[in-house]
Amino acid sequence: MKKICLILLVWATLTSCEKFLDTESFDKKNTGNFPVTVADANNMLNGIYTSLNSAVSDVQHSHFYMAELASDDRFGGGGENDRDMQGLDHLMNTQPDRFLPFWTARYQGIFRANMAIESIDNITGWTNEAQKNQLLGEVYFLRALYYFELSQLFGEVPLLTSTLVENVPKTPAEQTYAVIAEDLKTAIEMMPSAPYNSVASGHATKWAAQALMARVFLFYTGYYQKAELPLASGGTVSKGDVIAWLKDCINNSGHDLVDDFRNLWPYTNEFTKKDYPYAQDNNLLYAGDGHKETVFAVKFGTLVDWGDQYKLGYSNQMNLHSGLRSNNGQEGTFPFGQGWGAGPVNSKLWNEWSQAEPTDIRRKGSIIDVEADLESYVYGADNQMEETGFWQKKYIAVTAYDDGALIPSYAILANASPADYQLAHTQDLVLIRFADVLLMHAELAEDNSGLNRVRKRVNLPEVAFSLAAIKRERRWELAFEGLRYFDLMRWHEAADALAQQEGVAIKNKGIDTQMRAFGGGYRNRFEATGGFWPIPSSQIALSDGVLTQNRGWGESTHEFPGW
Repeated sequence: MKKICLILLVWATLTSCEKFLDTESFDKKNTGNFPVTVADANNMLNGIYTSLNSAVSDVQHSHFYMAELASDDRFGGGGENDRDMQGLDHLMNTQPDRFLPFWTARYQGIFRANMAIESIDNITGWTNEAQKNQLLGEVYFLRALYYFELSQLFGEVPLLTSTLVENVPKTPAEQTYAVIAEDLKTAIEMMPSAPYNSVASGHATKWAAQALMARVFLFYTGYYQKAELPLASGGTVSKGDVIAWLKDCINNSGHDLVDDFRNLWPYTNEFTKKDYPYAQDNNLLYAGDGHKETVFAVKFGTLVDWGDQYKLGYSNQMNLHSGLRSNNGQEGTFPFGQGWGAGPVNSKLWNEWSQAEPTDIRRKGSIIDVEADLESYVYGADNQMEETGFWQKKYIAVTAYDDGALIPSYAILANASPADYQLAHTQDLVLIRFADVLLMHAELAEDNSGLNRVRKRVNLPEVAFSLAAIKRERRWELAFEGLRYFDLMRWHEAADALAQQEGVAIKNKGIDTQMRAFGGGYRNRFEATGGFWPIPSSQIALSDGVLTQNRGWGESTHEFPGW
């Protein structure tokens, strides 16, 4: 049987998927001598986490990036030739292997997780059983997260729960979600009920597993219209189970809301603040990475390059891609810096938010209005496309002054990051935030306490529980955090919401125009695909037809033609 590419993405310290000869090696790692120590176990775990950063190395083809640009609240943007960005917005293809880097990163992580699960009993020297359980719980959490992201992006995907080399077709969603749920249940039961900050920042906790279980439950039961989430071992996860886990997280994790919503985002950092009136006037100060509201995040560092020695994904490439195109991103747009111009904010979000919650500080705390907020913004800079005059400010390059000289990122001063606007971004990419935990609990329990706790932070009046209230609050609170697209999918509102982008006023290369339909329009593309994206063509070819392409893809009419 032909081996498909995803199976050949092996643990980095091994050289083959085949079993090694039963001989002892004194200078190389193999399945006979690795893993055997706790240090080996930690190395394995670090290798699994590396998949998070591998996906960020090619971030424009990642789960988070797609979810942002494909949602109704952002357009594609970029320059005249950035068809990838614009194609994501219009749910159209631009290249046959567009998502191969993400597919590769996630299946690499899954293979490494499978190897860790199979070999964990070979390891000796644990300090205690709790140490082993924490590490193994993290492995199960990561495998669940990786399969969940693959399932949200592609729908049905090959399910591999061992290191056995197989050529397998797409697995029915129910079976994959059963493994995801089983992994998360195992992680919840294995990991200790210790405060979140007793675990190293960036590592999964029991609380992160509980929160992810809720997200999985809401998406699976919503999109597939099921009452419960199946378990691979038999039985199900019920709504009551998820509510109880979320309540445990809320009451016992140590997580809490940061006092001021705006302090979640690094435009309030101490180095930028001294020259930024908005931060000064509102007495803001960045809570920093790993703050109490972060339940799980992708971490970044300062050892980063273009892949010569380190991964490009060791810096936050979302911030670079969301930065302002050349001729902006300098002193005239301080403190928002330079990048590739991806994801202009749909003006409908600004207007609808203003109408619904005119006093909500999160609107100006989340969105740049270039006319009011920036000293001198240049429309059409570097052939900027799909421009609205609004940009998000949660994940964007944030500049600072160093002895009077403008530098491309505050992190150069805060963290000694490289003085390069493409490599200098160290901000956490937060995948699960405590505010989301509160809103998921409110939605599932049909209770307004968590909903109003989120609203109280921004001085908004209490509201009665309703699903409509939850939907509005999630849109405002969690804007630009990679969740809106999937919320619309699970609520079965995506086709209607996406279609409303057509006709919105935009500028292409500084010239006024309107967002228009491609490929038959947003509604047509969503209904044709169900919201899922094409499996990389190379994987289908390598499988000898065992893998099949998702519906709505593969024809010339599905290719984004460009403006």
